[in-house]
Amino acid sequence: MQAMGFVSKFERVARDLVIGIVVGVLSGAGSFAFLKSLEWATETRLVNGWLLWLLPVAGFAIGLTYKHLGGESSKGTNLILDEWHDPTDLGPPKRMAPLVLVGATVTHLFGGSGGREGAAVQIAASLTSIFRRWIKPEDRRAVMIAAIAGGFGSVFGVPAGGTVFALEVPTVGRARYDHIVAALAASFVGDRVAQELGIHHTLPKAVTLHVNGVVALKLLAAAIAFGVCAAAFVEGTHLIKRFLALRISYAPLRPALGGAGVVALTGIVGTRAYLGLSLPLIDAALAGFAIGSAAFAWKLLFTSVTIGSGFPGGEVTPLFCMGACLGSVLAGPLNMPSSTLAAIGMVAVFAAASNTPVACALVGIELFGGGAAFAFLLVTVVATAVSGDRSVYARQRIARSVRGATLAAGHDTMSAAETSRIEAFHNRFRRR
Repeated sequence: MQAMGFVSKFERVARDLVIGIVVGVLSGAGSFAFLKSLEWATETRLVNGWLLWLLPVAGFAIGLTYKHLGGESSKGTNLILDEWHDPTDLGPPKRMAPLVLVGATVTHLFGGSGGREGAAVQIAASLTSIFRRWIKPEDRRAVMIAAIAGGFGSVFGVPAGGTVFALEVPTVGRARYDHIVAALAASFVGDRVAQELGIHHTLPKAVTLHVNGVVALKLLAAAIAFGVCAAAFVEGTHLIKRFLALRISYAPLRPALGGAGVVALTGIVGTRAYLGLSLPLIDAALAGFAIGSAAFAWKLLFTSVTIGSGFPGGEVTPLFCMGACLGSVLAGPLNMPSSTLAAIGMVAVFAAASNTPVACALVGIELFGGGAAFAFLLVTVVATAVSGDRSVYARQRIARSVRGATLAAGHDTMSAAETSRIEAFHNRFRRR
C-alpha cells in the first residue's frame, strides 16, 4: 500500500515536472517575443513623439478588436485565475496570445502607461492551448500555475519570485503547494529560455540595510505609505473601469476616452516621463537621484486611466515605478538612504496591490541581493496588511483576509462594496 502511494506521488511529481518544462519553454519564447516588441515600440515612440496624439485612435482600434475578436480573451489575467480555480475543457483561447501581444505593444507604441507581466502571463497561458488536448483534467491546474510562474519569472528575470508569485496570487491567505514543482520548473526554464534567446536583465545595484529598532520604526512608517499608495491605485483603477462601464455602453469608446485622458494629462504635467513603462524614472530613483515629490502620484494617475479604460498590458512595472519614486521621496523625511528605500518601495507597492508579500520579498532579494532581506519581508508584509484585501486582480479569491478574518472562498476582491460606491457616484453624477 505504501509502495503504491509512493509510486502515485512520484508519478504526480514527474508529470508536474514535464508540464513545467514544456510550459517554461513556451513562456520563455513568448516573453522574448513580447519584450522585443515592447523594446521596438518604446524606441519608436521616443523617436516619433507625434505618435502620442494618436493614442485615442489606437485605443479605439484596440477596443474594437477586442469587442469583435476578443471573446473571453478580454478578461485578461482574470481569465487565467478563473481557469486556475475552475479549470474548463477549453482553457484560455489561442487567440489571447496574439491579441495581448499586439494590443500591449500598441499601448506602449502610442504612449499608454502600462506594464509587462499581465501580457506575459496571458501569452504563456494561451500558448498552452497548443497541447491542451493531451492534458488530463487533473493536470489543468498545474498547467495554469506553471503559466503564471513561467510568464512572470521570465519577463522580469526573477525565477524564484515567479514561482512563489504563482503560488500566492490565486487565493489570498492560502498558498497552494501541490503544484510547486510545475511552477518552479516553468519559472526557471522560462527565464533560461528567454535569456538564451537574447533577453538580458540588467540587475540594479545591490542594497544593504541593517535593521535595528529605530530603522524598523522608519520602515513601518514607509510601509504604511506604500500600502496607501497601492490601495489608491487599485481603488482608482477599478473606479475608472466601473464608471466607464456604467457611462459608456459602447466598449471601444472607453479606451479611446482613456487615450484622450492620457494625452490631456501629458499636456497638464508638461513631461512624457510617465508614458509607457517609465523605466528611466525607476533607474533614477534606484540610483539615488532626486525625484519630484509628486512623481509617484502622476504615474499612478496615468496608469489608472490607461488600465482602467481598457488598454491591455499589465500593472507590475508601473507599480514598481510608483514604489521606487515614493521610496525616493520618503527617504529624506525618514533620513534613510534614498536608493535603498526606493528599492524596498519598488517591490512593496506591488506586493500590497497584488496580495503577494512573500513573492515580492523574494523578487527584491533576487534583484537587489540579500543585504536587505529582512527589510524587504517586513515592509511587503506590512504594506499588504495596510492595503487590505484590495487587488489589481479582480478575480483573485480570498481564503483568509489579510486583516485576519476568514472569508468564504470564491468571493471576488472588492465586489459588492465597490459596486455600491461606483453606482452611488454614478447616480450623483447623473442627478447633476
